[in-house]
Amino acid sequence: MSFGPLPSQLCLLSALPSKVVGDKVRFLGCVTSYSVASGTLRLEHRSSPSANVSALVDVQLVLERLGAEQTRVGEWVNVIGYISLIPSASPGEGLNAKESTVYIQALLLWSAGPLDIQQYQLSVRQLLQAQ
Repeated sequence: MSFGPLPSQLCLLSALPSKVVGDKVRFLGCVTSYSVASGTLRLEHRSSPSANVSALVDVQLVLERLGAEQTRVGEWVNVIGYISLIPSASPGEGLNAKESTVYIQALLLWSAGPLDIQQYQLSVRQLLQAQ
C-alpha cells in the first residue's frame, strides 16, 4: 500500500469541466493571457468551435521556476495541478456564459516545445480509450 501522492489523470483541456474539485490532472493548453497581479494564466485549446473551455491556472506555487516563455501568449504548456474552486471574484469577472471556466492550482508547469497538436489529441484519446 502506497501512502505517496496520488498520480495525476491525463486529460484534454476540454474534459476539465467533468472533473471534480480535488482531482489531480495533467493537461496541455495554449496561453491566452497572464495576469502578473494575480499570478494566473488563462489556458485554452479551441480544438473545435464548440470547445469553449478555459483553464485559469494559479501559478503562485511555481513562480520561482516560471520563465517568460511559459507565460507568453501563444505558448503551449503542460500543467499538473489540482482542480480547485474558483476564488472569490467580482461578479462575472473572467467568465462568459458560453464558456466553461475551470480553476487549477498548478504544482508543475513546463513548456511543451514544438508539437503536432492534432497528433497529441489523437494519442491522448487513444490512450484514454485503452484504459
